[in-house]
Amino acid sequence: MDILLDTQALLWSLSGDRRLSSRGRDAWLDPTNALFFSMAGYWEIAIKVNIGKLKLAPGWDRIINDEMQRNGIRFLPIRAEHCNHLVSLPLHHRDPFDRMIIAQAQVESMTVVSADRQFSQYEIDIIW
Repeated sequence: MDILLDTQALLWSLSGDRRLSSRGRDAWLDPTNALFFSMAGYWEIAIKVNIGKLKLAPGWDRIINDEMQRNGIRFLPIRAEHCNHLVSLPLHHRDPFDRMIIAQAQVESMTVVSADRQFSQYEIDIIW
């Protein structure tokens, strides 16, 4: 199964945070799953670090990239097809980063690991 990690899910997984559900951890650890992280999520992290809304250790970018490599997580680039699909999404969720993750999941037929209950308003498979 192709798994797209929401921003929080990635950060929680890498830090061992217990807010990641056991189902989310199981999906993360299942070697038959292909793990992806959206560039929209990486962009979200960079913006939140920049404005002080997210506190991460110095060198956070290297740490995240190293951990992604170690865990076999691939970046999912933002393509025109994702942006075009985004336009058709209803405005149930107003966060632009999450909306892109939802659009990518739909276009790529991926299951999303997320704790964001607003994702359930969209036609995607979710692991809570």
